[in-house]
Amino acid sequence: MFYEKSEKVLQLTARLEAFMDRHVYPNEARFYREAEELGPWKIYPVVEELKPLAKKEGLWNLFLPASGHGAGLTNLEYAPLCEIMGRSHLAPELFNCNAPDTGNMEVLERYGTPEQQERWLKPLLAGEIRSCFAMTEPAVASSDATNIESSIVRDGNEYVINGHKWYTTNATDPRCKICIFMGKTDPANPDRHRQQSMILVPMDTPGVTVTRALPVFGYYGVPDRASEVLFKNVRVPVSNMLLGEGRGFEIAQGRLGPGRIHHCMRLIGLAERSLERMCIRASSRVAFGKPIAEQTVTQERIAEARIMIEQARLLTLNAAYKMDTVGNKAARMEIAMIKVAVPNMACQVIDWAMQAHGGGGTSNDFGLATAYATARLLRLADGPDEVHRNQIARLELKKYSNRA
Repeated sequence: MFYEKSEKVLQLTARLEAFMDRHVYPNEARFYREAEELGPWKIYPVVEELKPLAKKEGLWNLFLPASGHGAGLTNLEYAPLCEIMGRSHLAPELFNCNAPDTGNMEVLERYGTPEQQERWLKPLLAGEIRSCFAMTEPAVASSDATNIESSIVRDGNEYVINGHKWYTTNATDPRCKICIFMGKTDPANPDRHRQQSMILVPMDTPGVTVTRALPVFGYYGVPDRASEVLFKNVRVPVSNMLLGEGRGFEIAQGRLGPGRIHHCMRLIGLAERSLERMCIRASSRVAFGKPIAEQTVTQERIAEARIMIEQARLLTLNAAYKMDTVGNKAARMEIAMIKVAVPNMACQVIDWAMQAHGGGGTSNDFGLATAYATARLLRLADGPDEVHRNQIARLELKKYSNRA
């Protein structure tokens, strides 16, 4: 596959790179400082100052493919733009292209009623509010989504929700106004994939309690506002159900496909930025009488990093192409492959970059420690490596089932 960028993508790339140079990179130190000083329960002023500038320049909601609400880009067209945004933890939210809001907006656009879209999708698209996605639970192995124990029980014109969720990204953010909650409406259904449903829960509903922020490698506000949330006898109208009872697993699969590839696109950008930092640092630091860049071990790592990044990028572009041409379901093997390959690649490249920086690489001065936290987290988020490898193997074996 040879991918040539369209004129539209080239123009967006130039505008996006210029915005990153003018507004994002110069404000990263401030962003990390505000995140550390204010913590995960506060709004970071730098984000709110820069969002209007991105919107004014038309760099807004680029993630929505073939949508009247965004730039109308395909997954393949969006890939290089998402990679640029992924170079900085500060960037995605400035362009309203950050998780989990992107996935939640896609769910509301695809499965929401006109009323649900008016109330929640519209302000999310405008960047006026934020959202969270509550699926993972501390009491069960959530890598198997059918294990989920939270309950959604109908009582007249309402549903009563009970559950204990964690790693519910964004829940501590004061702008988080709506939650997409996954639980069981029919736990006795013999089809384990028809037991679950997804429902909209306003965060100010009585019974919703955000109990704590969860650190990711010690970081509470960056790269992720991971949170633990309790839902105790929470009542919402029947009209808050998404798509219908028993359709939760179907929605989850539709949601996680684009989310997984967006994570991979961003990680490639983060790995590129880390390699750049590694090369600059290695060229300027002298050890044992010569620059670190002249040490053979450093050169080998730089070469391997370049090879790994290029491999990961091509694999991701191929997955995007397949999603655009045959659909997310048919591209599930390609999506699973990048979800394993890209985070592992990023972990290794960032680790080498940290090593080249010496002790400073583990500090917050060079952005590598938070980059590593992001990459390592994504070997678990949206499904761990083991689940994706199993799926890849099953699909591969299926090709030869008649020849066994």
